[in-house]
Amino acid sequence: MKNQEEEEKKIYTMMKNSKREGSVWKRKLKAGVYKEKDQKSREKGEMMMKKKKKKYYYPLLSYHQLPDYMKDNEYILDYYRANWPVKQAFFSLFSWHNETLNVWTHLLGFLLFVGLTVANVVDVPQVADFITMITEQFPSSATANFSNDFSPGPTKLLDLKQESSHMKMDVTTETTTTNWPFYVFLSGSMFCLLSSSTCHLFSCHSHRLNCHLLHVDYVGITIMIITSFFPPIYYIFQCTPLYQILYLTGISLLGLCTVVALLSPALTNPKYRSLRALLFVSMGLFGLFPAGHALLLNWHDPHRNVILAYELAMALSYLIGTLFYVSRAPERWRPGWFDLAGHSHQIFHVFVVMGALAHYGAAQIFVRHHSRMGCGAVS
Repeated sequence: MKNQEEEEKKIYTMMKNSKREGSVWKRKLKAGVYKEKDQKSREKGEMMMKKKKKKYYYPLLSYHQLPDYMKDNEYILDYYRANWPVKQAFFSLFSWHNETLNVWTHLLGFLLFVGLTVANVVDVPQVADFITMITEQFPSSATANFSNDFSPGPTKLLDLKQESSHMKMDVTTETTTTNWPFYVFLSGSMFCLLSSSTCHLFSCHSHRLNCHLLHVDYVGITIMIITSFFPPIYYIFQCTPLYQILYLTGISLLGLCTVVALLSPALTNPKYRSLRALLFVSMGLFGLFPAGHALLLNWHDPHRNVILAYELAMALSYLIGTLFYVSRAPERWRPGWFDLAGHSHQIFHVFVVMGALAHYGAAQIFVRHHSRMGCGAVS
């Protein structure tokens, strides 16, 4: 204690007697204080950086680490996201996990249908010609076989190509007002693809959002199926409005019942996967009634086989995709091999887009012939 007092007195005397010595002492004292403050602020900054890195790092989990609400497919073993904030879930669009291809298959499908819609609305000649060429070449082999065996007269695809190459869609009041069923189908397809993509991207956020997005996804599939009926039923039965109302009302009511059933929280459980698929398949099977009716009405129409080939391609695409969805093949045969790419849900998504494109080809033919012949232009 005495030594400290003596030291303080000595320093006080030095400061009093010599300004130079006093200023040196003050500078040293200040330098020591600032050095201590600088070290503390540096340590504080390092701690904040560590916390920041820890805060924004969200690892991918294995199946057994998932919360129960996310356990959907036990054959996909790794690369899961769980309880991620919305921001991180959004940016995972550009990273690699087991939902990446589920998101992108339907997001690209959505963008493709946006492009097709814009091309039809704006009526870009180059795009329209390219789309016509693709949609006319797609069912060529099937149509040629059908034509040779069952249909009298010039029903070969070559005749349709020659005829359609001279056909142009005049933008008149009539064609503008009667194109709405075609755009209803495009809108339904875009809604389905976008809702599916959104569901797969953000369903990792929380249990509550997961349930809501699954319901939106189911509604999107239902809407896509319903709106797919509009172009064929409207244009085939345009001279008999009673059948238009009958079939469109029937599929709409069936879709409404499907949505009500699927909004039940219990049906989001993975064990009801087959039941959900059965509900959607039953909606598709409803199309056999108007399809059979249309064939009876237009059995000798030269364009029947082309449209039939498209619709068969659509039905097969949806059916094959559903079989992959229900069976969970191929990952059930090799668990863990297809975690990132090639599992059943990704294959299902691809077949959904293919089916929608096949139906788009048929709808193009409906619109083109209706714009040319009006009420007389049935399938």
